[in-house]
Amino acid sequence: MTENEIAGVVVDTCIAIHRRLGPGLLESAYESILAFELGKRGIGVERQVPIPLLWEGMILENVYRADLILDAKVLLEVKSTEKAAAVHRKQVLTYLRVSGIHLGLLVNFGQELMEDGIERVIDGVVM
Repeated sequence: MTENEIAGVVVDTCIAIHRRLGPGLLESAYESILAFELGKRGIGVERQVPIPLLWEGMILENVYRADLILDAKVLLEVKSTEKAAAVHRKQVLTYLRVSGIHLGLLVNFGQELMEDGIERVIDGVVM
């Protein structure tokens, strides 16, 4: 699958989960359910993936952890807050820069997904 195809499956899956469960669960619950559902749809899912930071020849391990990385192409950050904050978007941007992945999704199950709950980030551009 391409990055965009994976993103489409993620959006559809998130909406189905949100319709069934609604807001209010912990991030870890949504992350676990989402990983399970995406795996059922044939997407390779890695959870809580360490992203090392390289600094002038030094490797800082376990500095960052991506919630989900899908088929090594899409980074997914899961939140469950009343409203996504600017710091959450910056977190995804940082993870993309450091990991070399080009597409990220910020999914906030704590708000209405169809309005503002899913944000797409491409190469440092929030869409």
